[in-house]
Amino acid sequence: MALAQRLEFRQSQALVMTPQLQQAIKLLQLSNMELSAFVEGELEQNPLLERDESGSPAAEPELPEASDGFDAPPAPTDSADLVGRDTLPSERDDPLDRDWAAEAEGLDEGAFGESAFTRGTSGSFDDEDGFSEDFAAGTKTLREHLVDQAMLDLVEPSERLIALTLIDLVDPAGYLVADLEEIAERFGCPRAAVEAVVARLQRLDPTGVCARDLKECLALQLAEKNRLDPAMQALLDNLHLLARRDVEALLRVTGVDQDDLAEMVAEIRALNPKPGDAFDSEPAQPVTPDILMRAQPGGGWLVELNADTLPRVLINTRFYARVNTGKLDKTHKEYLAERLASANWLVKSLHQRATTILKVATEIVRQQDAFFRHGIQYLRPLILRDIAEVIGMHESTVSRVTTNKYIATPRGIYELKYFFTSSIGSTTTGADAHSAEAVRHRIKTLIDAEPASDVLSDDKLVELLKAEGIDIARRTVAKYREAQKIPSSVQRRREKMLTL
Repeated sequence: MALAQRLEFRQSQALVMTPQLQQAIKLLQLSNMELSAFVEGELEQNPLLERDESGSPAAEPELPEASDGFDAPPAPTDSADLVGRDTLPSERDDPLDRDWAAEAEGLDEGAFGESAFTRGTSGSFDDEDGFSEDFAAGTKTLREHLVDQAMLDLVEPSERLIALTLIDLVDPAGYLVADLEEIAERFGCPRAAVEAVVARLQRLDPTGVCARDLKECLALQLAEKNRLDPAMQALLDNLHLLARRDVEALLRVTGVDQDDLAEMVAEIRALNPKPGDAFDSEPAQPVTPDILMRAQPGGGWLVELNADTLPRVLINTRFYARVNTGKLDKTHKEYLAERLASANWLVKSLHQRATTILKVATEIVRQQDAFFRHGIQYLRPLILRDIAEVIGMHESTVSRVTTNKYIATPRGIYELKYFFTSSIGSTTTGADAHSAEAVRHRIKTLIDAEPASDVLSDDKLVELLKAEGIDIARRTVAKYREAQKIPSSVQRRREKMLTL
């Protein structure tokens, strides 16, 4: 077969993802905190962008009619009614909402998993508790705390040197992870001298620190309370039986009756298995909601973006007009034009991101209205398609919007993904399906209310749930129970016997 060169024309369609479109898609799935960091970087790179410090309403993104009524007193009773196909921008004005965007990124457009995502509740610290972020930031580390005490308690230089070496080998939980024989060889001293220093360190605060295992940590705390009697020591020597809730075996090894055993177990549960956790810990960072929701006096819900976390940027047109003169060469003019186009696209992307998040959040609130009014047992099954069809967008867009976005509601702060759960059928023909999250909550409620004399097995839970109209299999009940870290009926029965 002869090889030859030839010239021919072909016409074909190809997917082109411009850098600007990739940036817009990226912005859509960022949280407000991540977006602020991104905008800070753009402000440093683009001389035509400037931060809007006015804080005036005019500086905020101009929202479409779907949210104009949120701030106006004469708005409809339910802001969810403001979102509809007739109020949304056309597909031509919405560069983010394209079916092929998901294909280009290889995203999975399937439904979310069944587990609830991270959520928290709003709260505050009282001033009289003496807690503040400044105080927490200035708290000593565990090592500093131990070194200060050791230098006061130990006088001999050799003991201090060994103590400092051992303290460096204490893990964040407060346990000593060191080979004493190796330490003794390093300093050329007998092992007994190292063990003596360990014993001195174990008397430091917090009680139980520098223990070499869990049994020794609990024994140190019980000894300080003068509760380390032979029976308690026997219980510590058989912690594996306690973990299995093997009451009969524990009664044999401790030689006490069931009432005394229950008191001993209660004492052990009151101890701190990780004494070092009070140190070296960073203050918990509260979740900053991206959307705010509250009840309106006349009924319905008010949904709005958290303006305090939205980055505000402006294009400095005066600076652009001043430098864009005929004196600039071609390279500088091209750079200036590119920076102006980038700034315009960023402002447009921020505006579209704000409106898209508001549409999705408003529709979620509308569809989960019963949950916000009555509780988790009324959470309805929801998938991405349910929201996408109503607001006229693609499922991939809804997926990006619900990533790392939190909404502050009267029932706490939830991630938007929390409201997307799979459905479980009903035993009644024609009845609505049940949300998997609501079923999980119902299982936990039934188990929490079970008496010690009648612990519910998974089969019994299936019967009770089916009596309530929930068609669920035993393996599903077991999966939901294990996901909530609830032990089996056998383990729960043993645990309840210990507390009698």
